[in-house]
Amino acid sequence: MFTGIVTAIGTVESVEQRGDLRLRIACPWDPAKIAIGASIACSGVCLTVIERGGEAGAAWFAVDVSGETVACTAAHKWKQGAKLNLEPALKVGDELGGHIVTGHVDAVGRVAHWEPEGDSMRVTIDAPPALAPFIAAKGSITVDGVSLTVNSVEDRPDGAVHFGLNIIPHTAEVTTLGELSQGAEVNLEIDTVARYLQRLESLRG
Repeated sequence: MFTGIVTAIGTVESVEQRGDLRLRIACPWDPAKIAIGASIACSGVCLTVIERGGEAGAAWFAVDVSGETVACTAAHKWKQGAKLNLEPALKVGDELGGHIVTGHVDAVGRVAHWEPEGDSMRVTIDAPPALAPFIAAKGSITVDGVSLTVNSVEDRPDGAVHFGLNIIPHTAEVTTLGELSQGAEVNLEIDTVARYLQRLESLRG
């Protein structure tokens, strides 16, 4: 379980194709505090640490990424040199600063528009029709592992949905969202509460 509050940006140092993809990810953590078997959200994808090393401030950890995960997420995240938003799993007693995030990507969205708005950036993301019932203005959504508030929603004639976000300067600086460009693919996870409400509504109908 995660909160969508990114604590570091990692870099994919190497990619090895085995039965699955084996990634080695560099990060500014202390390797002594990265447990083998621990869960780390990598741009919104929950992955399990299988190796780790390095030194404090210049650590690395390795994960296996299954074919199913690659197929259901933004493919460019798993390339050498890719930047990833990192968040360790939530511990009992930790502050829930964002919202409840599982690390299970629901769909890949695409940046439809990106422009300055005051000191922030206004981003519009195109999401597939399957996610339309779960996205609401003032609700929460996870974009590349970052907990964000939906500012606006526009339902499209083809069933897809455009939703607007506001990226403040701090978020742009400490996550990879500051490097987004028009057309970029992003990992999306809907709010867990919205998921269960939709399920209850479907059963009621």
